[in-house]
Amino acid sequence: MKNFEYAQPRTESEAIQLLATANKKSVVLAGGTDLVGLLKKGVEEVDRVVNIQQVASFRSVRLDGDGNTWVGAAVTLDEVAEHDATCLFPSITQVIKGISSPQLQAQGTLVGELLRRPTCWYYRNGHGLLANQGKLVVEGDNRYHAILGNRGPAKFVHASRLAPALISLHASLRIVGPSQEDEQYWQVADLFQTPQSDDENEHCLQPGQLITHVIIPPQEGRLSASYEVRQGEGPDQPLASASVNLKMSGDRVEFADIVLGQVAPTPWLATEAAQSLIGQPINEDTAATAGREAVLGARPLSGNEYKIHLASVSVKRALLRAVGMETGGLDQPVTKAANRVATGELIS
Repeated sequence: MKNFEYAQPRTESEAIQLLATANKKSVVLAGGTDLVGLLKKGVEEVDRVVNIQQVASFRSVRLDGDGNTWVGAAVTLDEVAEHDATCLFPSITQVIKGISSPQLQAQGTLVGELLRRPTCWYYRNGHGLLANQGKLVVEGDNRYHAILGNRGPAKFVHASRLAPALISLHASLRIVGPSQEDEQYWQVADLFQTPQSDDENEHCLQPGQLITHVIIPPQEGRLSASYEVRQGEGPDQPLASASVNLKMSGDRVEFADIVLGQVAPTPWLATEAAQSLIGQPINEDTAATAGREAVLGARPLSGNEYKIHLASVSVKRALLRAVGMETGGLDQPVTKAANRVATGELIS
């Protein structure tokens, strides 16, 4: 591990100053559940680590006068799941509970999970984010790589399990830096990009910028849910996932958002699939149709065609879960089911 400076600011202003120091590559430490491992392996090399856990304004969850829920950058996942304000968002709490690791839930943070680096084994073993412009992935083991948005050099899947839920809820971010006067508000969906070269990241943050809060607007009776197809209990990444947000008029869909996870280099907005639900009730047939619509543009690699069906199923079951219907009896990890898909025996 490369030697680095360690700083522990007490205020937002101090944090901005430490992150924006010229000629120093600085990174934020909140929970450290991902960063520490990357530093130990030498995958990431930095000059300064800035621990923001002691900044009081980053440690709270609060409601503003308009009913927006503000979650600070150092709020842990279990605090998010247990807070009276955030428990109103089932799509978020379902994902956090599905992580199934008390350590990650107690130490990981909402913003840290949002910015989790790809779990692609080529990247994690020092071959770079694009793994030789995607050639290593195409020619090698690509079981867990992208089936959507993978026509360029980026073949990894976006690692955040909570980004799809936050995007479907139309959450936004407060971003400060690199100067003390800089303050911006971005939609969560605008945070991510598909890198085209080795000097780009999977997010759009510039050096010295810091996400201070996630802001979730009031849902006003909307229904939300997430569904992950997982191989087993524990912290391992899902094979595919989906988060949905529905506005109903009686038993008919008035508005819908569907966002897929673990299938593309960014969280994948299934706009046409969501549109197919407008004016329709949510039932087995309409949910299954939306699931198929969501993966129509999939382009699997040599070893991951099975993910097309799992992504479709995750959409279907998230929709059914949102309206309180049975999801097919496989709410537990689906190791056997995933294996059946991989060998041609489908689940629904």
